[in-house]
Amino acid sequence: MTPQYQIRADYDARTIVVYQAYADAIADAALCAGRFVPPFSFRRMTWIKPSFLWLMHRSNWAHKPGQERVLAVRMTREGWEEALARSVRTTADPRAVAQAAVHLQWDPERSVRGAALNHYSIQVGIGRHLIRTFAEDWVVGITDLTPQVRKAAALVRGGRTAQAQRLLPTERVYPTPGSLGAHLAPTR
Repeated sequence: MTPQYQIRADYDARTIVVYQAYADAIADAALCAGRFVPPFSFRRMTWIKPSFLWLMHRSNWAHKPGQERVLAVRMTREGWEEALARSVRTTADPRAVAQAAVHLQWDPERSVRGAALNHYSIQVGIGRHLIRTFAEDWVVGITDLTPQVRKAAALVRGGRTAQAQRLLPTERVYPTPGSLGAHLAPTR
């Protein structure tokens, strides 16, 4: 049985992949530069998600206006864990949330068809005071997954979810250090 709150991600010894969806102009500029550059906004929070299927739910498989392009953003695990350590849950005291450099929330994980599951995925909002560090120091690569997403979405719409599943990134339990795990656990 899957624990209710657990980070699952595509990662290696040094990096973790998080997903974001953007409009063409932002995605094209980032892919061309190999990093986030304008028109990406350095003045607002950006949400990163290690769950590919949660982003598919959020972006409607890259069909939502302004979210037509899906990017796999490879970032350092050191940066990821720093962001988690600096995070405040969005359900905390509003003053603490307003002052936080990083917001964190747990949302129901999604199936390939978009149904809410009985366990949760983490979302991390990098605030404007930390966003340049994210974009310039933590991000080590950006890949356009849009063609893969469109193919998988067509398979899901056609009822061929097993074939679509084979196109999805492999995610496994992320080994969160003990003290960080306690910090991330939702309050009951």
